Amino acid sequence: MEDPRSIIAREPMHFRQILAIGIATALNALDGFDVLSISFAAPGIAKDWGIDRAALGLVLSMELFGMGIGALSLGTLADRLGRRPTILTCLVIMGLGMGLASIAQDVVSLSAFRLFTGLGIGGMLAATNAVVAECSNARRRNLSVAIMTGGYPIGAILGGMLASWLMGITGRWQTVFEIGAAITLAFIPIVFWLVPETIAFLLHKRPKGALEKINKSLKRQGRAVLDALPPREAQTSKASLVALFKPNMAIVTVLLTLAYFGHMMTFYFLVKWIPKIVADFGFAPSLAGSVLVWANVGGATGAFTMSLLTQKVGVRKLVVGAMLMGAVTVAIFGQGFHTLAALSLVACIGGFFTNGATAGLYAVIAQSFPASLRAGGTGFVIGIGRAGAALGPVLAGLLFTHGWLLPAVAIALASGTAVGALALTRVRYREHSVA
Repeated sequence: MEDPRSIIAREPMHFRQILAIGIATALNALDGFDVLSISFAAPGIAKDWGIDRAALGLVLSMELFGMGIGALSLGTLADRLGRRPTILTCLVIMGLGMGLASIAQDVVSLSAFRLFTGLGIGGMLAATNAVVAECSNARRRNLSVAIMTGGYPIGAILGGMLASWLMGITGRWQTVFEIGAAITLAFIPIVFWLVPETIAFLLHKRPKGALEKINKSLKRQGRAVLDALPPREAQTSKASLVALFKPNMAIVTVLLTLAYFGHMMTFYFLVKWIPKIVADFGFAPSLAGSVLVWANVGGATGAFTMSLLTQKVGVRKLVVGAMLMGAVTVAIFGQGFHTLAALSLVACIGGFFTNGATAGLYAVIAQSFPASLRAGGTGFVIGIGRAGAALGPVLAGLLFTHGWLLPAVAIALASGTAVGALALTRVRYREHSVA
């Protein structure tokens, strides 16, 4: 009997596959809100606790450090234990972390809770990326991954609007984290009941009851069941960091990590510092948050535009172009715009290119690794790359503290995604037809 992975890769997607991709997109939207919740709260935190920009930059980056650790550790765990249990574990971690952040009393405790939250977010990114790649057919894989990535700014938009509205009512920055905790924990039963383990993982790992679980998923998709598991692949790669640096994978792993590192440094400078920069121009925190919402409106539009273009144009070329345009726009953001309308417009354009590039970059990552290494490889790239994400806000805070003005800081931080684009031009990969 034909390997079901080949059937899934070739045939149109069933509603159950689309549902799993939809839930993964919603989980990425949740990630978007959870990551940027600290940005919406930042003006209130700085005011209440009287901390300087260097300290604020560190607080803004703590969950990014956690995301790196979580992507490395939990991403590999997803290749060993499964995508579904990893996602459920990450939801518990994220919900607890958001709840604890709402009762933090000082910078140290808040930083620790944000670091803990980041562990779950990082693991979630790796696991959901693998789920989407493995539930999609070959024709729609780039589209599906790009759509999932578009969930991130949508979560930031909706969450940001809700947070700004509630903070305006309550006057408390803690409200942002309370909302995040409640929504995060509400996703646990949704994933538990509606997201089964992927067939690609079950066929590769073959845990106890694998045949029954595979047949259950095949029945739900209206496909013929298996009498027995197909023969194992001639060669399987061990889900480990060593396997990512074997001769056939090492250059791909290194270049993707460098590209992601540089791009995340620029991207998170933009989205983490926007509310504080705008507030420093004299605007109320709720209005400052609205500029970040516009950046994410642009981000969502960019992600969905990228998803459509990948059906016609090579995804790597699109990503390189978007990264270079993003670098230019981020540099422009710091060049003397002081009205709310102008800041919102430039932030929106910056979000369009930077998040559009991120959407395409996840698609490249997803198809660059085989199923046996997909979550672990994604986790490694995200994990190490998140050091760039963490570096962006911290470096900006240090440069501001040492007297650098916004125009110079914006140009310096924009260089990260430009370097990443150059690294991506050197990546060579083969799109895998079997998820």
